[in-house]
Order: sequence, then structure tokens, then C-alpha cells
Amino acid sequence: MKLTTEELNILSILDDNHSVSAKSIAMQLGLTEENVKKLIKKLEDEKIIVSYPTLIDWNKIEGNETIVAMIDVKVTPQRSVGFDEVAEQIYRYPEVTSLYLMSGTYDLSVTVEGKTMKEIALFVSNKLATLENVVSTTSHFILKKYKHDGVIIEGNEDKDRRMVVSP
Repeated sequence: MKLTTEELNILSILDDNHSVSAKSIAMQLGLTEENVKKLIKKLEDEKIIVSYPTLIDWNKIEGNETIVAMIDVKVTPQRSVGFDEVAEQIYRYPEVTSLYLMSGTYDLSVTVEGKTMKEIALFVSNKLATLENVVSTTSHFILKKYKHDGVIIEGNEDKDRRMVVSP
């Protein structure tokens, strides 16, 4: 789909800050607020704007800690549907937070969240690995997040890391 310059500019602004108001966007682009709202609605209806994220570090809230694993999955593609049908079976599980078709040594990259490593292990062994077209899985547990979706998680962004040079 080809977009207008105004639509591309709106997407760029929302990509930088999803919580900016239509009024602010209108002022930045020299448009009316109503026109901006109409264009945003169109972009949402056409599924170009898919959702608006809120990034919460649940691990800082006692009792809400989560374990995240990235699982490499090798599958046998099905005739005439390729990877799509297997991917659909996988993304329907509530434990799955993201799923990507990949190039390289494995076919799918699945991100899974759970309360414990055992919960994720049971998901992999009882649900994921038992799917008919899944050939193998390799699990990688995330130990620490430094940056997620362009946002620095750990508070190290304010430290001055330049080398001190003195005569």
C-alpha cells in the first residue's frame, strides 16, 4: 500500500512516541487535529498501526517476575501452506509472546514467557515439541534485558563512558 507524505510523517512520529496526542501531531505537521485523527483511524483500520505498546519491567515488581525464553524451532513445512499452518498452531498458545519465520539454521523463532523455568520447559516438552511437524527445538533463556524495543531497560544510559584523557 502506498501512503501519503502526511501518513508517513504520522507513522514516524507515533513510532518515536506512541503516546503523543493528535493535537501535538497536528501542530508538528501543520494539519488539523480532525485530519490527524482521521488518518490515524485509517491506518489502524488498515492494520498498518497494529497496536500501541506499553513497556513494563515486570521483574521489578515483587511477585510478578517472569522468565523469558527464545526457542529456535526446526519444522517440516507442509505442502501448499509452507510454515503458516505450523506457525498458527504455535502462536495460539497463550505462553507465546512472539513468533517469527527466520532464515538460517532453524525455521521459527518463538518467544515464550512463564513464571518459572520449569513452566517453560513443560511448555516446550508437552506442547511445542509434540506438534506433528516440529522436528527439533533449542531453548535459550534470557538472563538479563538491557534494551527492548529501542528502550534501554537498565539505568546505565546516563553514565558518561568516555575515556578520561588528560595532558
